[in-house]
Amino acid sequence: MTPTHLPGRVGIPALPTVLDAFNGAPAADARKLLLTCLRSHRWAERVAAHRPYPNIDSLLAASDEAAYDLTHADLSEALADEALPTLPDDSYSAAHTAMSAAHAAYESRFGHAFVIYLGETSPTECLDHILEGIRSRLANDPEEERVVAAEEIRRLAKGRLVDLLRGAGNCATSHKQTAPGT
Repeated sequence: MTPTHLPGRVGIPALPTVLDAFNGAPAADARKLLLTCLRSHRWAERVAAHRPYPNIDSLLAASDEAAYDLTHADLSEALADEALPTLPDDSYSAAHTAMSAAHAAYESRFGHAFVIYLGETSPTECLDHILEGIRSRLANDPEEERVVAAEEIRRLAKGRLVDLLRGAGNCATSHKQTAPGT
């Protein structure tokens, strides 16, 4: 770490950041961490391989670029490990039933879990947002939906990466926590 020098002050070394830890982690550890954000081995490999990142914006840009380059097989790999977003525990049972039914129809039509990035959506609005998303996207043809799902996966990966760097959780999805192959 290089000390920060202020005129007339003693130089104090900068504290390491989460980004510093990510940049300095062994490649296998970095890939494992990235796989918690997006379950594409190719995406994780590409993002990990371009370390060190000078700042978070550079890391997020690399994440986006790698996600835009996902092949059909990479997207299938990522979608295979996604799960339906969870509802708060205090949601009424009819909400769980409605979401389960809508999701079953979606999975039957497209062959993979419904993915949606909820971002800053308040927990009280998550259910409505998810149901509206499933219902509107059921009208898509399979190829059109694959494009929409790829964009949602890209946004989810970026959001999860930001959450990891902040050390916070994300209500955007209920994603399995263990990386595949570990």
